[in-house]
Amino acid sequence: MVMKQKDIVKQFSLSQEQLNKEVEEAMCGIDFENMTQLYEDSTKEFEPDKIVQGKVLNINNDSVIIDVGYKSEGEVPISEFEDLPKIGDEVSVLLEAVEDDSGTVVLSKKKADRIKGWEELIQTKKESDVVEGKVVRKIKGGLLLDVGVPVFLPASQIDIRRTGDISDYIGRTLQAQIIKIDETRMNIVVSRRRLIEDERKKMKEKLLEELEEGQLRQGVVKNIADFGVFVDLGGIDGLLHITDMSWGRISHPSELVSIDDQIEVKILKLDRKKERIALGLKQKTESPWTSIEEKYPITSKVIGRVVNVMNYGAFVKLEEGIEGLVHISEISWTKRINHPSEVVTIGDEVEVVVLDINKEKQEISLGMKQTEVNPWTLVQEKYPPQTVIEGRVRNLTNYGAFIELEEGIDGLLHISDMSWTKKNQPSF
Repeated sequence: MVMKQKDIVKQFSLSQEQLNKEVEEAMCGIDFENMTQLYEDSTKEFEPDKIVQGKVLNINNDSVIIDVGYKSEGEVPISEFEDLPKIGDEVSVLLEAVEDDSGTVVLSKKKADRIKGWEELIQTKKESDVVEGKVVRKIKGGLLLDVGVPVFLPASQIDIRRTGDISDYIGRTLQAQIIKIDETRMNIVVSRRRLIEDERKKMKEKLLEELEEGQLRQGVVKNIADFGVFVDLGGIDGLLHITDMSWGRISHPSELVSIDDQIEVKILKLDRKKERIALGLKQKTESPWTSIEEKYPITSKVIGRVVNVMNYGAFVKLEEGIEGLVHISEISWTKRINHPSEVVTIGDEVEVVVLDINKEKQEISLGMKQTEVNPWTLVQEKYPPQTVIEGRVRNLTNYGAFIELEEGIDGLLHISDMSWTKKNQPSF
C-alpha cells in the first residue's frame, strides 16, 4: 500500500513546507525542471558511433568482455587486438550500437583505432608529407599500406620502373609521399614513386657534378635491350652499348649481364647539359688489338675456332676479341667450293695462316689452304712435257676440253690438239 504524502507529513509531524524543503535539500538544490536535461546529458556518452573508454572485465577464447559503464557489457573479438590486453586494462572502443538484438552493447576496437589514427594523421600530416608503414595486402589496382590507418598505394606509384608481381612487397616497410587526402571518405592516396623521383633528382644533380670521363663507377643493371644495357649509377642512368661490352663477339647483352647485377663501368662520354652518359665495360682492359702484330705476325700459323660461316667465307676466333676472316678463295688450293660450309662448321678447330693485318680497321685476313703445299708448285715435277697421262674430262668448251689430272688439277686439251685431220667441235 502506497503511503500518501499527507500520511508522511502526519507520521513525521512535518508540515508541507518542511517536507518540500527536505526534498529540495536531498536533490542538492536541483529543481525538477532540469532533471530531463540532466538525464539526456548523462546518456549522450552512449550515443552510437562514438569512441568511449572501457575496462576489460574478462577474456575468453575468442573475445574480450569490456565494461563501458552501460547497463550491459560489450564483446570485442580478440582478432581486433594487436596485443592481447589484461583484465583491468583501459581500452578505447567505438560504440557501434547501444543494444543489438540480444540486448548487448556492440563495440569495435579496430574501428576505434582507425578513427583515432585518422584524426591523428590529419592533425599531423598534410599532402606532400612523407609517411612510413608496412604493406599489409594487395588490393585491386595496388597495395594497402598501414601507416596507422590503411592508405592506398597505386601500382603505378610503387616504383619509377615497371614492377613485376606487386605481391612481393607484402610485409615490407615502405616510405611514401601523400598525394591526396579525402577527409569526407577518410581516404588517403600515397606515392612511393614520387618520393623516389625526388630523391633521384637530388642524387642526380650531385652525381653530375662528380662524374668525369675516364672514371670507373659502380652501377646496377636496370634494363636490358637488344642494343645495350641501362645502368643506374646512383641517381642517373647511363647507356652501356652492346659494342662496348666485350672485345669479343656477343649476340645479346643478356649473355654478359642480368637485371640487378652490380657492375663496374667506365665513363666514356659525358654530356651534362643533355644528361647523357656513355659507358664502357670492355674499356676497363687493354684492347687485344694493341699489340696484334707482335702476337700474330704475318705468315705465322695459328690455331683458331670457327665462330661464324657466311657465303663469302668463315670467321675464325684466335682469342677473345680477335677474329679473322678466311675468304672462300683461301680455303683450298684445289677443291671447287660453292660455300664454306662444305668444308667447315661452327665450332671446328682449324689451323690458319695470317695473311694480312689492318690494325686501324681491326681486321685480319687468314688462309687455310696456306697451311698446305700448293699442289701447282709440284705439277711441273709430276707432269713434265711429253708425259703421256690419262684423265677424266671435266668440262667442254668450243675451244677445247678440260681434263682432270688429279683432284683440283685440270689441264686444257685444245681443239687444235685433238686430231690431225678433224676440225669439229670437241666431243667424246
